[in-house]
Amino acid sequence: MITLSNIAVQFGKRVLYKDVNMKFTNGNIYGVIGANGAGKSTLLKAISGELEPSKGTVELGPGERLSVLSQDHFQYDQETVLNTVLMGHTTMWEIMKERESLYSKSDFTDEDGIRVAELEEKFAEMGGYEAESDAAALLSGLGIKEAKHYQFMGELSGKEKVRVMLAKALFGNPDNLLLDEPTNDLDLDTVQWLEQYLSEFEHTVLVVSHDRHFLDCVCTHTIDIDFGKITMFAGNYSFWYQSSQLALRQAQNQKAKAEEKKKELEEFIRRFSANVAKSKQTTSRKKMLEKLNIEEIKPSTRKYPGIIFQMDREPGNQILEVEGLKAVSEDGTLLFDNVSFTVEKGDKVVFLSRDPRAMTALFEIINGNREAQAGKFSWGVTITTAYLPLDNTEFFQSELNLVDWLSQFGEGNEVYFKAFLGRMLFSGEEVLKKVNVLSGGEKMRCMIARMQLKNANCLILDTPTNHLDLESIQAFNNNLKLFKGNILFSSHDHEFIETVATRIIELTPNGTIDKLMEYDEYISSEAIREQKEKMYGTEN
Repeated sequence: MITLSNIAVQFGKRVLYKDVNMKFTNGNIYGVIGANGAGKSTLLKAISGELEPSKGTVELGPGERLSVLSQDHFQYDQETVLNTVLMGHTTMWEIMKERESLYSKSDFTDEDGIRVAELEEKFAEMGGYEAESDAAALLSGLGIKEAKHYQFMGELSGKEKVRVMLAKALFGNPDNLLLDEPTNDLDLDTVQWLEQYLSEFEHTVLVVSHDRHFLDCVCTHTIDIDFGKITMFAGNYSFWYQSSQLALRQAQNQKAKAEEKKKELEEFIRRFSANVAKSKQTTSRKKMLEKLNIEEIKPSTRKYPGIIFQMDREPGNQILEVEGLKAVSEDGTLLFDNVSFTVEKGDKVVFLSRDPRAMTALFEIINGNREAQAGKFSWGVTITTAYLPLDNTEFFQSELNLVDWLSQFGEGNEVYFKAFLGRMLFSGEEVLKKVNVLSGGEKMRCMIARMQLKNANCLILDTPTNHLDLESIQAFNNNLKLFKGNILFSSHDHEFIETVATRIIELTPNGTIDKLMEYDEYISSEAIREQKEKMYGTEN
């Protein structure tokens, strides 16, 4: 349990929030949401003690342990992988080190024997004798193979380190767990493992994430940071989003009577609860909406960008034909081979692979930016494309302001381009910022504005939710569901894939797995799992 009493956080004259009084209790998982810069990560730092609040106190339950997902991936480079995970339980680790020190003494005394007996008793109570096997199980669940458990952290890749740090945070079943963007750099299978792990976690969790499906699967409550206030709502992200949008529509409808509004909200809650009850989500098991107060539902003050893709011309029947493509990475890894498929009119295709470089290679090839090692492709004569690359660095290496930068990619006057930037939430003096100082999220919004200028009938999107906040992801997702043209994309956002894709093509070293089916069905199919084992030539 975590109790916040009169918490305030202020940097200079800027007040992030004040008068925060909140209790986070056992058995609940709280998803922390808010616009970029609202103070989500800052809240977790204030709770963990990494940052001292300007005012107020943070208290844990008596004798409770707090664990935090560390963002410093170099801190443990001189430690083995297994020891790094064991260090997640600080008290147990200290006992282990003291035991080792005493047992290694050449002049072992009676006093040492008494101390060792005390330590052994504490160690047993903490489950110390199973600690290494528990840590190894966590690492394996997160995709770190046993052969790497005794390597030094400094020998691992960045993505592997992320998984070890997550295992360290989860180790020892902490009473309170703080997770800041835990799904970053995890593949979809590992995210699924983490969702299942947290669904069975019986203590207190606060999590910051831009992954809507993850928040929906694990969260019983939503903590909304908005305009200097922190508010707790029963329900997951989808409930918060849909209910806040409903409340906003009601607020705009001045004619509706209070009783009619109440009935509409009650019907919404009833329908949402029924849908959750049919799902496998944690939120259904924990009955998140049992004690929901109608008055809790308020309009959100968030701003959502106006992402609207339109087509200048209807696509013909020939979209894209790919035959026998092969791609090899710079380090010699075979990314895919013998890849052949035909995109049909209206297809919205998500491309998957165990190696994310495969999707980027395919998109770069079909956009003419990279040569394939073998094979060919051809676009239909009616097809126009707009491409959102994974790496947009080269687009922003200039001193141009946003208006001049965008004007490179279309025809029109200054007002025309400012309108596109305004839809992407750049207003006033912001449009005169130089593009080389933009944040990752701002660059992505500029790239999306650039795409909208093209009015293309085929969109190619390489991991489009990277760097975007929840509001931008939601707006992007909503529009792609309505887009009438073709979409070819890759993503690590489960909700994005499930709601946009009508077809799934997995790229492997031995051809493709090509299915017209929903993503949830694809990842749960045993037949497809067996097919993957054959196509990759290894166990899944």
